[in-house]
Amino acid sequence: MLELNVNGRIHRVDVEAEMPLLWVLRDHLNLHGTKYGCGISLCGACTVHVDGVAVRSCSLPVARAAGKKIVTIEGLSPRGLHRIQEAWIEHQVPQCGYCQTGMIMSAAALLEKKPLPTDADIDETMSNLCRCGTYARVRKAIHAAAGGTTKPAAPGKA
Repeated sequence: MLELNVNGRIHRVDVEAEMPLLWVLRDHLNLHGTKYGCGISLCGACTVHVDGVAVRSCSLPVARAAGKKIVTIEGLSPRGLHRIQEAWIEHQVPQCGYCQTGMIMSAAALLEKKPLPTDADIDETMSNLCRCGTYARVRKAIHAAAGGTTKPAAPGKA
């Protein structure tokens, strides 16, 4: 039996310690916002926060998440939309939408770490894959959520 703190609530789950966190969230806790994409930590559709860090839940054994604070898209902003979600809507980021929860979770973690990220910061952090190619809108939305305008990379850092 493992104890998980997910979105501020304690859950006890009776699962194999090596089961990926993604499947515990989706199949045992019925939190379907976190998506399965590739299963090998490449695409980022499964991104959640573990102790404030954006991680790919498809390859994280649930036992390694026990005792840590886990936040999914459902818990990102308990009182309404998170500022990054508002910016996502304002800048019409999603097309098909499949990758969006992972993108939003990665962007939210970036803004916690770097409140005013540069384009280079965004490019370095946002390794999530988007089949629709909305990367330019993702960048604009992140800058908007940061409360600023597009910030170019520092000279020589492009």
